[in-house]
Amino acid sequence: MNEIGEIEFIGTGTSTGIPVIGCECEVCKSTDVRDRRLRASAIVRIAGKNILIDCGPDFREQMLRAKSSKLDMALLTHSHYDHVGGIDDLRPYCYPNHFPIYAQQNVLDDLLARVPYCFAKNPYPGVPQFTLNVADAEHPIELDDLKIEVLPIWHYKLLINGYKIGDRLAYITDAKTIDQEVIDGLKGIDVLVINALRSEEHISHMTLQACLSIIEQVKPVKAYIIHMSHDMGLHEETSKELPDGVQFAYDGLVVKF
Repeated sequence: MNEIGEIEFIGTGTSTGIPVIGCECEVCKSTDVRDRRLRASAIVRIAGKNILIDCGPDFREQMLRAKSSKLDMALLTHSHYDHVGGIDDLRPYCYPNHFPIYAQQNVLDDLLARVPYCFAKNPYPGVPQFTLNVADAEHPIELDDLKIEVLPIWHYKLLINGYKIGDRLAYITDAKTIDQEVIDGLKGIDVLVINALRSEEHISHMTLQACLSIIEQVKPVKAYIIHMSHDMGLHEETSKELPDGVQFAYDGLVVKF
């Protein structure tokens, strides 16, 4: 598929967001708008589809300032709160038709437990209504001419979803390790979105150095780093450490692919 698409980064921070409540570090006090990061989420617009990736607790604010508020479906990577905490705010998209959500079965099961009122036999008038669809390595998503491949990613010991949307974009967040088979399948892709929390080790997220190692193996045309914490440092200063073709994404950035 050769149609031009775009990704809008509506959130590029980790679970705390930046600034962190009560923190007085230089990143949290920065006046550079690129250092103000809502929880990680993105909108991919391609093949006539507006695809939300993750729906965290900042979703409402993110959509009010997004380039366009149109959405046709959501892909969820996993069910941690910073990635699904805004599910209820999807209600404007649930009428007249139920809004489609794609995720692993365990994530769909978790949604049933988190917002049971959305799935009641006799739902309260006005609650969000969803169509839940399984998406995993054995269940890719096919929408007319658009294929979305599910990438198995390890968030410490939790298997979560990354997504390859069409032939040119891959989106990976919250990875600690990525199997070599997945890395090999992404080699040469146009745009790789991938996470790095900070330079110091973390039990369930890649460091900047580990992230750059994956990028070096994949060799995408362009790579954009997401899901940073305030420990990553100031956007302006830390960006100088990145190799050519790699940059930190920031909230509001729109990239064509």
